[in-house]
Amino acid sequence: MAGTASVAGEVFVDALPYFDQGYDAPGVREAAAALVEEETRRYRPTKNYLSYLPMPEFSAFEVKAQTFETSLILLELVYIPVLCFGFQTEIMRNEFERLAARQPMDLLSMKRYELPAPTSGQKNDITAWQECVNNSMAQLEHQAIRIENLELMSHYGTNAWKVYNDNLAFMIEMAQKELHKFRKKIQDLNWQRKNDQLAAGAKLRELESNWVSLVSKNYEIERAIVQLENEVSHLRQQQGEENKENIRQDF
Repeated sequence: MAGTASVAGEVFVDALPYFDQGYDAPGVREAAAALVEEETRRYRPTKNYLSYLPMPEFSAFEVKAQTFETSLILLELVYIPVLCFGFQTEIMRNEFERLAARQPMDLLSMKRYELPAPTSGQKNDITAWQECVNNSMAQLEHQAIRIENLELMSHYGTNAWKVYNDNLAFMIEMAQKELHKFRKKIQDLNWQRKNDQLAAGAKLRELESNWVSLVSKNYEIERAIVQLENEVSHLRQQQGEENKENIRQDF
């Protein structure tokens, strides 16, 4: 049950689920489902159903790192994929627009890795052949750099990966501690809610018992009053008849 809201959108919940009974009674579940269905028919969500809320502070989500260490912590600890770009970048805006339009993601282009020969009409074009040679040399240099990076990674990557794993284990440990803390808070809150509801239920039961007792007493008093009024009326009627009889005897 919900009381009347004093502010638009605010609802005072006066249900006591830890104390209230009758939820399993016949027809209760069907009645609740009917209420939900009725509200669902009235609710017509729009495309931007959060339009009534103020715009969030996107700058708070931007990655601002001054050193490699702080950058590593931010990138590994907090919101890795999104915060690297920030919500205000053109890339993220375009991506969210693509998702809103339900368009598929562009496939990875492999054109830069191709080595096409000059077309049949450019077989004798020195410039076309020079462009092909330049393209092949650029890709060859690119592959050489990749090989060099792989060699560097094989030499130094082990320790870096161990440091990363240590940081990851530390983050997992901290996250588990936070999770345990929040679960304990939730459990304490649920216990407190249950105790409060049981205490409120006992008070309501006592007040209801007093109300029933007072109503019963009022009913008994009303019955006694009606009975006394009937007796008074009967006595008055009897007294009137006696007075009439005495008057006749006097004459």
